[in-house]
This record gives sequence, structure tokens and C-alpha cells, in this order.
Amino acid sequence: MIEMRRAQLSFGDGLIAGEVSDLREGWMAYADRVLADEHIVAAVYEALARRHPKSRSRGRLGAPAEMVLRLLILKHVRNWSYQVLEREVRANLVYRDFTRVGGGKTPDAKTMGRWGLAVGPETIKRIHDRMVQIAREQDVLQGRRMRVDTTVVETNIHHPTDSTLLGDGVRVLIRTMKQITKIAGVVGTKLRDRSRSVKLRLLDISRTARARGPLNQGKLKEGYRKLLNSTSRVMGQAKRFCTEIADGMKRAKGVLKQLALEGLRQELEAMLPLVRQVMRQTRERIFRGNTRAEGKLVSVFEPSTEIIRKGKAGKPTEFGKMVKLQEAENQIVIDYEVYDQRPSDSDLLVPAIDIHHVKLGRTPRLVAADAAFYSAKNEVAAKARGVKRVCIPNRNTKSAERKREQRKRWFRNGQKWRTGCEGRISVAKRRHGLDRCRYKGSVGMTRWVGLGVVADNLINIGRALEKRSRQPSSS
Repeated sequence: MIEMRRAQLSFGDGLIAGEVSDLREGWMAYADRVLADEHIVAAVYEALARRHPKSRSRGRLGAPAEMVLRLLILKHVRNWSYQVLEREVRANLVYRDFTRVGGGKTPDAKTMGRWGLAVGPETIKRIHDRMVQIAREQDVLQGRRMRVDTTVVETNIHHPTDSTLLGDGVRVLIRTMKQITKIAGVVGTKLRDRSRSVKLRLLDISRTARARGPLNQGKLKEGYRKLLNSTSRVMGQAKRFCTEIADGMKRAKGVLKQLALEGLRQELEAMLPLVRQVMRQTRERIFRGNTRAEGKLVSVFEPSTEIIRKGKAGKPTEFGKMVKLQEAENQIVIDYEVYDQRPSDSDLLVPAIDIHHVKLGRTPRLVAADAAFYSAKNEVAAKARGVKRVCIPNRNTKSAERKREQRKRWFRNGQKWRTGCEGRISVAKRRHGLDRCRYKGSVGMTRWVGLGVVADNLINIGRALEKRSRQPSSS
């Protein structure tokens, strides 16, 4: 049975709270008040209850929703793994008090991982929106200014090459077929393990590609030809395995093992079209010189990953998803979005102003963004919505009047404030792990970004309230 909060505190809880009251970081006391909000805790409670509808009233007591919320947020505040989170909370009294574990037993890493999956992107979005509303009610946000920028959150994949992608696909197919053989026995098609020959082909291609002097195209093509041939044979075996499981030739003894066998068949069927696409794009690039194959994949494990170029000198090509971060005063991110397909930055400005109005109840007086967001249409639309100062540079202008406008003090000050977007993105990546997503799939990416933004907002709201409390009252 789940509950919102623990109904009764133990003696150990009170003892820990008293011992660590002066050891907390300054923002934690104010973050406590934000996380104690009924709407935020209720959102997590409902997400946990959806896993097992009868858990609201039946079963033994589990971890309360408040503890689940605080553990997940602490994980992203510190950018820890679930294993590190478990160890740190067990060993640190401050974290025990902050997460409401108190004197009780710390949940293990696997349990916390299941909670993380239950608290999905929609729930995290609700928590974020409520935090923004609390910041507005506490006068941390006024909504007079808005700045927006985009960045790339990379998926957790290795650098893609055609040979390594083929190797990944073969490895997964052979591993799955070995598991099927272990359950069903040697019946029907026998597995021929080509892992060693594929590994040797990968090493040959790697040596040829890295050899000094001019690239030996003939040797490289021959290596890829052999690798594609081996991959094709492994795919043929995998197709026959799928057919034989569906026809009942390969079967398991017992219902549970049969269900496991069906699950492995589904894994094969999901992987086969991905490997087929990798083979297609390899043939296009190596033998036809076409580097822009349709539906290009850069990972068989994260097929939704996009190839994104943002013109950075240090990292010209990134593999992940485009993310928008939209801020107001006190570095509070009032909206974030993970895009399935990379949009043009200039298409995001006007919707961002509308979102600002909906969430904060007013149109910003100043809107600041970098040159990628500029268009004459956007400037007109922003002013039509009531924005007084649109601080977005036009790098390509030849108009002397426009150049004079961009040299004015308000414009230069607005652009100085805009550069805070770069700092916010840098902090989110370094402190909260938004440089690389450790969760799987598109849903995992949205969860990862959402929890990182929530963690960052929580710290900034706490610091803003702490700073205000230190200021002498005007009375």
C-alpha cells in the first residue's frame, strides 16, 4: 500500500533532524517547503498508484510518495547513478533527513530505478509547472524578461561508424539466438556463431582505416564486403529462428519459459529491420559514395538519435536530441521541450512568448535570444503580442538604421543578459548531467531532461529565497 507521507515519524527521524539542522546547504530548507507542496506530492502518488490500482488501499506499506519524489530529485541534483544514490543516502544523515528516509532502511538501487520508470514525463512536467507556479507566488518570478536558447542532449551511444553498427547488430542477434537455444534446445535451425569472424572483420576494417598514408579503398571495400556477407548470414538465421518459434517448432517446457521465448522472438523481430537499415546505408556509403541515405541510423540501441550540427568548433557534430530551455528572472527555467525532430530555432520564438504569457500571466517586456532566432516576421509578431524590446541580433543586416539600433545601450544590455542562457546550459550539463542522457529511449530522454530541469529550478528557487531572507527588511 502506498501513502502520500509517512503517518508517524520515528524517534530516529527526530534525532537525525535535530543533529543535521545546521549542516544543510542554504537552499535545502527552502527546497523542503517547495517539495512539501500537496500538488507535487499528489502527482507522484498518482503516478505510483497507476502501476497497481489496488495499491492505494491494499498490501503492505511501501515507500511514501514524498520519499520517492525526494530521492529521484536528489539523484539529479547531484547527478548520481541509482547505485551511488543508495550508498550516499545510507551514509549521510543530511541526505537521510532531506529525502525523508530518516532512521528507516534506504531503498535499494533497483527499487528506485522502478520508481523512476513509474514517474513518467507527464508527471515530471506537472511537477515542473507547479514549481514555476510556486516561484511566481513567492515573487521569485515576475515575468518581465524572457530568454530562450536550444542545446543538444546526447544519447548514451558510442561514436557511430558503419562497421561498429554492423558489429553491434550481429552481437545482439547472436546473443538473443543463444538464449533461445538455451531455452528451446537444439531443435530446427542450429545456431552457427559467427561472432569471432565478425570481430576479425571489424579489426581488419579498423586497421585499414587508421593506416598511415593514402586510404586503401580497395582493401576497405573488400573488408566491408566480407562483413556485410557475414551479417547477412546471421540475419538469415535470425529470421528462421523467428519463424520456427512462431510455428511452434522451437518451444519451451512450461508457461513461463514459453513467455520468455516469445519475448526473445520479439527482440529479434525488433532488431532485424534496424540491422537491415544499417546494411543498406553501409552499401550506399561504401560502394556508391552516398553519405545521405534515407532513414540513416547512428545506433541500433537508440534508433531515435539524430545527427545535429550546431556549428561548435570543439564538437561540430552531436548525436542526440534538440532541447529548448526558456528562462525568466533568477535563472528559473519556466519551460523545456525535447523535440522528436530538430526544428529551426526561428520557429520557436513566438510559441515561447505565448508559453511565457500562459505560465506567468503576462507578456515579457524584454525578449532576448541569439541570432538563430531572428527573423523579421518574428520581430513583428513579438511586438504585436506586446513585447516592448525584442533583443535578437540580425547578423546579416546591411541597414544602417538596424546597426544603430543594435548598438544602443538597452540592446547591448539585453544581449549581456541573454548570455546567461549559455551559463545556464553549461551548469545544467555539468551539474545535472544534461550533457548525456543515461536513460533509454525517447521517453527516457524526456524524463532525464525534465528531472534535470526540476533539480536546477529547485536549487535556484531555494537560493533566491535564501538571499531574500538575508536582506534587511524595509520596515
